[in-house]
Amino acid sequence: MPRDVDTIRVRTMFLSDLHLGTKGCQAGALLDFLKLYDAETIYLVGDIVDGWRLKSGWYWPQSHNDVVQKLLRKVRKGSSLIYVPGNHDEFLRDYVGISLGGIELAEHAIHETADGKRYLVIHGDQFDLVVRHARWLALLGDGAYTTALFVNTYLNIIRRKLGLTYWSLSAWAKLKVKNAVNFISKFEELLASEAKRQEVDGVICGHIHHAAMHENFGVSYVNTGDWVESCTVVVEHWDGKLELIRWTEESSRSLPAPSLEIAPSEIMMPVEKPVILNEKAA
Repeated sequence: MPRDVDTIRVRTMFLSDLHLGTKGCQAGALLDFLKLYDAETIYLVGDIVDGWRLKSGWYWPQSHNDVVQKLLRKVRKGSSLIYVPGNHDEFLRDYVGISLGGIELAEHAIHETADGKRYLVIHGDQFDLVVRHARWLALLGDGAYTTALFVNTYLNIIRRKLGLTYWSLSAWAKLKVKNAVNFISKFEELLASEAKRQEVDGVICGHIHHAAMHENFGVSYVNTGDWVESCTVVVEHWDGKLELIRWTEESSRSLPAPSLEIAPSEIMMPVEKPVILNEKAA
C-alpha cells in the first residue's frame, strides 16, 4: 500500500451517514481520519448532511465546516468525489447527474475494483418502505433514536470518569433487540438481491448505521456504517481488497460520546419488499 510521510493513500474510500448538521456527528474523529487517509476516488454514500434535522433547527459548528472543506480540498488536489444522496440529504437528488465543483451527484453508481469486481454503490433507503411511504413514522423512530443517544451521552460521561473507553448503547441495543436484528438481516438480504439483479459482484451501502462485510446471501454485502455511533469507513486498497476500518479502535485518542440531536430514523424500522430501481446502472 503506497504511503506518503504523513498520509496513507488508498485507491477508494467509501463514507456514509456522517449526519453533518447534528450534534451527534463525530466530526472531530472524522477529521482525524481524513487527515491520515487519502484516496484516488471518494464515494459519499448518503446522509452526509442531515437536512431533516437542519430544517427543525440550525446547527453547524466550525468542525462540520472543516469536514466539508477537507473533502473539497481533496477534490482540488485531484481526488474524484462521487456523492450518492440518501434520505436525510434527499434534497440533493434534484441535482443528480450534475457536477458541482468537481463533485459528481449520482442516484447510484457501479464501482469496479482493481481486481475487476463490480459493486453497486447505493445509500439503501430505497429498500426501506417506512422511510419511503410513511415519513411520519420514520420521524417517530428518529425521536426514539435521539432519546437513546441522550442516555448514551451521560452513560459515557460516567464511563470516562471510571477510565473506561467509549461504548455505544444504541449500537449494542441493535444487536440485542430481536426486531432490530431481523431488520438488519432483511435489509442486507434485500440489498444483496438488488446486487444480483444488477448482475454485479456485490453492494456497498449505508443507511442502517451497522457496519458489516460478508457474503451471506451469495454476493458481497458491504455496509460502511456511520460517523455517529461506530465511526467506520470502507477503503479499497490498490490490489482491490476492501477493508472495513473501525476508527474508534484504531485511533489512539478517546472519542467524545455523541450528543443529543441525530436523525437516523431508519434504525429498527421494518423492511418488507425490495423496491426495484427504474434505471439499471451502466
